[in-house]
Amino acid sequence: MKKLLYTFLVSLFGGFLALLVHNFYYDHSNSIITEEKDNMVNISFNPLSNSNLSSENDFVSAAEKTIHSVVHVKNTSISGGNSSLWDYFNNSGGKTRVGMGSGVIISEDGYIITNNHVIENASTIEVTTNNNKTYNAELLGSDEVSDIAVLKIVGDESFPYIRFADSDQTKIGEWVLAVGNPFNLTSTVTAGIISAKSRDLNDFDSKNQSFIQTDAAVNSGNSGGALVNTNGDLIGINTAITSGTGGFVGYSFAVPSNVARKIFEDIIEFGNVQKGLLGVTGFGLNSQSANELNIDLTEGFFVNDTEAEMGAERAGITKGDVIISLDNIKIEKFSDLSGYLSTKRPGDKISVGIIRDNNIIKLSVTLEKNNNVSFLGMQLKNMTKNELESYKITHGVKISNLRNSSLYRMGVKPGYALTEINNKEIKKTEDLLNFNSNTKINQMIFVNPNGEKERLIFE
Repeated sequence: MKKLLYTFLVSLFGGFLALLVHNFYYDHSNSIITEEKDNMVNISFNPLSNSNLSSENDFVSAAEKTIHSVVHVKNTSISGGNSSLWDYFNNSGGKTRVGMGSGVIISEDGYIITNNHVIENASTIEVTTNNNKTYNAELLGSDEVSDIAVLKIVGDESFPYIRFADSDQTKIGEWVLAVGNPFNLTSTVTAGIISAKSRDLNDFDSKNQSFIQTDAAVNSGNSGGALVNTNGDLIGINTAITSGTGGFVGYSFAVPSNVARKIFEDIIEFGNVQKGLLGVTGFGLNSQSANELNIDLTEGFFVNDTEAEMGAERAGITKGDVIISLDNIKIEKFSDLSGYLSTKRPGDKISVGIIRDNNIIKLSVTLEKNNNVSFLGMQLKNMTKNELESYKITHGVKISNLRNSSLYRMGVKPGYALTEINNKEIKKTEDLLNFNSNTKINQMIFVNPNGEKERLIFE
């Protein structure tokens, strides 16, 4: 009996030991997962002129100038949850995930531009240069809308870097090179042409996209890499592909260098992105809209309305005008307009070319900052003097959009003015910064467009 019990215990211990060994050599060895985190967003300082481009396709020279300035970016993050028995024994807290992408050195002291989606949620970021030196990178800032992020590495020597070209001067049919690390294959160069500009991959989403489209082969891992001209100068940051499978099928897309440079400068100087607003609403023209509007133009941006006390209104732009140029850059569609404005800041002055009554007019417009704020599910903006008089009030901010179902059920609607919170007057959107998530809201006063006051009390 004792022998039988002994045999049973030995067998039990052996099985448990085998289980631990299995988890250690199988689960644990696979706890580091290399994933192409970027997946190319699969769609499911001194700028140079392009006038000196080589007449010949000197890809060798361009590649030699570029390849040492494009780096391999490794993003390490920790996923939540315990996923194996070994994790429970060691309280590891989750698996380590490693994402791969590319980046572009743009200064000799180690500033790097990459894509936001390459480094998103990173616990640590590691950069490897073309000479196989590895550096820990600091994330200085990022912009999700443009998908641009800025990193910084520090070394004992000056880094090779790529100079910016003026992406506005690029032309369809121009030869380009894409440089990056597809499928973890470092220092890869592919060639193609610019096949389109100001490309918006989804006209119906909320993102104002204006990509350079090329047919240079780009795949997972190329994200954040360089798109350069035949001089080896930067004209874009490779960002996306269109593919049902996740692999390259003919077209790739890059954030224009003028946009990337502006985002970089904003992050370094201000810590965030500065957006200059024109202050117009409308749409790009086509044959259908031209027929509906009974106009002859099928290109340009039709101004449906202007925002009060914004640059466009102050300059004299009105409903019915068609914007055809910004600083002599031709505007054919909305993505042309949004793309160029993405390179500008509040306070910048631009020349706006419009067509009004078949006459071409040029107006100087000063771009404004966005004063709209979100508060408790409300999108609020400052009111003009005329609006205040119309509402028969001396102060308040106007609701331009409402997504708070509770307030809606209480009768609050877009177009209402918010004039008071907790007995404190609300005169400008900046006043809402005095209230945070910890502030208990006891009462709010709204005024409808007819000047009728409505007080809401919260208990």
